[in-house]
Amino acid sequence: MTALTADRDTVNRAGLLFSYPAKSGVLFFVGAIAAIDSATGLATKGAASTTLKGAGIVQEQVDNTTGADGAVNVKIRRGQWRVANSAGADQLTLKDVGAPAYIVDDQTVAKTDGGGTRSIAGTVIDIDPGGVWVAF
Repeated sequence: MTALTADRDTVNRAGLLFSYPAKSGVLFFVGAIAAIDSATGLATKGAASTTLKGAGIVQEQVDNTTGADGAVNVKIRRGQWRVANSAGADQLTLKDVGAPAYIVDDQTVAKTDGGGTRSIAGTVIDIDPGGVWVAF
């Protein structure tokens, strides 16, 4: 495409709710951290992996444990969500606001990439007694 030479009606959307094809062998629980696997382009649940990109939170349970890749879609909502915090040296604190949160599993995030074994879930925006608020 060439640069604009006149006004353009650019289409937009809120960009909060998406439906992505699901990876085979995965059971998605409501409220779970969801990610897109950059190796396959498919949605999967949060896990320790270096090929995931945090996508948001699962909105309805989807069972693709016996289906093929892409056999079903999973609804994922982006936004700011509270998830579980890691413990010990990997526990996030208010000092980490603005820093990446790394995926540990489908409900937990951590301060570090686990020695190169974890992907970024999103950005830490707050910490409270209930967990870590992450912007996906």
